[in-house]
Amino acid sequence: MFDIGFSELILIGIVALLVLGPDRLPDAARVAGLWMGRIKRGFNSIKEDVERELGADDIRRELHNEGILEKERKMLKETTDKANQMFSDKPLDALLKDVGAPKDSSTADKEQNS
Repeated sequence: MFDIGFSELILIGIVALLVLGPDRLPDAARVAGLWMGRIKRGFNSIKEDVERELGADDIRRELHNEGILEKERKMLKETTDKANQMFSDKPLDALLKDVGAPKDSSTADKEQNS
């Protein structure tokens, strides 16, 4: 968490020993340890809450995507049903005549001339 080396820890310990004295230093170290534990647990709790919320957002996003996918499936089914209804109204021979083979310009000219 902090980039503190061993030499910095020794320096902090010596300053604490000089400021607090040998009688109060153990109590101060214990209280500092308790506070550090509380802070660490608090940060971990916040981290877990954020991760849980991110997971909930992912679930919401997936549900939204599934809803969109369901709408697309419904539209595809409606389109397919309409196409099937359109094709079932006309006999197949009539559809083939409507589509017909494209004629090239020379064949069309001969038919017009005759």
